Amino acid sequence: MSDRLDELRRRHARAEAGGGDERRERQHAEGKLSARERIDLLLDDGTFVETDKLVRHRCNDFGMADQVIDGDGFITGYGLIHGRTAYVFAQDFTVFGGSLSETNAKKIVKIMDLALKTGAPVIGLNDSGGARIQEGVLSLAGYADIFLRNTLGSGVVPQISAIMGPCAGGAVYSPALTDFTFMVDGSSYMFITGPEVIKTVTHEDVSKEQLGGAVTHNTTSGVAHFLAHGDAECLQMIRELLSYLPQNNRDAAPQRASTDPIDREDLALDSVVPAASNLPYNIKDVIRRVVDDSKFFEVQERWARNIVIGFARMDGRTVGIVANQPEHLAGCLDIDSSTKGARFVRFCDAFNIPILTFEDVPGFLPGTAQEFGGIIRHGAKLLYAYAEATVPKITVITRKAYGGAYCVMGSKHLRCDVNLAWPTAEIAVMGAEGAVNILYRSLPEADRRAKTQEFQERFANPFVAAEHGFIDDVIEPRQTRPMVIRALRMLATKVDTLPRKKHGNIPL
Repeated sequence: MSDRLDELRRRHARAEAGGGDERRERQHAEGKLSARERIDLLLDDGTFVETDKLVRHRCNDFGMADQVIDGDGFITGYGLIHGRTAYVFAQDFTVFGGSLSETNAKKIVKIMDLALKTGAPVIGLNDSGGARIQEGVLSLAGYADIFLRNTLGSGVVPQISAIMGPCAGGAVYSPALTDFTFMVDGSSYMFITGPEVIKTVTHEDVSKEQLGGAVTHNTTSGVAHFLAHGDAECLQMIRELLSYLPQNNRDAAPQRASTDPIDREDLALDSVVPAASNLPYNIKDVIRRVVDDSKFFEVQERWARNIVIGFARMDGRTVGIVANQPEHLAGCLDIDSSTKGARFVRFCDAFNIPILTFEDVPGFLPGTAQEFGGIIRHGAKLLYAYAEATVPKITVITRKAYGGAYCVMGSKHLRCDVNLAWPTAEIAVMGAEGAVNILYRSLPEADRRAKTQEFQERFANPFVAAEHGFIDDVIEPRQTRPMVIRALRMLATKVDTLPRKKHGNIPL
């Protein structure tokens, strides 16, 4: 028995040593934590239970039979985050460059299957050189097995990816299939083909950071949702995100005790919208004055900034917030913002998170770049997402709600449950000047100015829509928080259905 115990302890020690002290120190020198250090920071203290710690690869080619490390470079298991179960895998770059093998892919598949069975989130900490070349198609098969689980688990349990080092080639598709992707500035990158291949094929000269760094994917491509400055900050942000999310699609949105009064009115909201309708203001100021404790956890803050998305709490319960941003492109909807909003709305709907929309949208962004890029198709994604969502949906129109964008942004016609408007709301096909220039183009300029004033008085207000029941109430801005909370409480037992079908065909 003692011999077996000694062997067990030796194997555990070898697994925990990974690629050794020298390689681990190299990680530290690059500003990166080791795989085990990352897991320790992510999970509640002392809760990690490792699985498949003694797994070894089965490759005998290219001298691999002489290079065997227990665990095979991936650390997998489960633990607690805020006292709730979460599954995690971490790629250890000190062992074969964190490369994916047949055996360590099976380790990931095993915990993903457990997550689906038990209904708990999956978090992947990616730091890998890609597929293990020595294993050929076996490593590629491992990727496909993981992709399948990502797809089957989509909308069932939250899936989160953290890119904490390299992630290239086929490896990028697993993070792309997950719900949220974090990247670490200066030490992480992801791309399908690297700079060398690009230079050979297209003769473009680009660095890894320019091509697929954290800033690129958080500002230009929209592939990533969060940018962190260091591993520790990244892991803390993941913990914060999970505090807003249910464990699975059968759970209700999490609720916390709140000391922020539900009947709190904020007088500053009465003057937040400028008197001139062409002047900008920051919609985040509105959001923070309405939600619990002014705390707003923004998602994709740096990409498609003309729409704002993120999580907050109202009456202690998680809500998803979608808002047009007048400070950027006047809050117009374009290709990127439509896609950004649509995916967030669908996530909230999948996980029973009510959707609160703040609307100030003058329309869709005009221009050949938008039309040639497919704004019709991309804009329809946002419309589709709102129409399909069955969770409680509340919309507050703060100022402009023009044209088709009025329809898209959580209108009553898309089964929105409660639609409110501020007195500053303008609900019309288009702005007064544009409408008059079309309807009365033959009139002299002085007459058109008079018609513009008439149109402004007739339509640039919320009362016509309220008269038709498209707006449930026109409220004083200061009353927004208590009115929204009352609506959320009323909608807590909401049940809505969709026609029976396998699935819809969203305009991808």
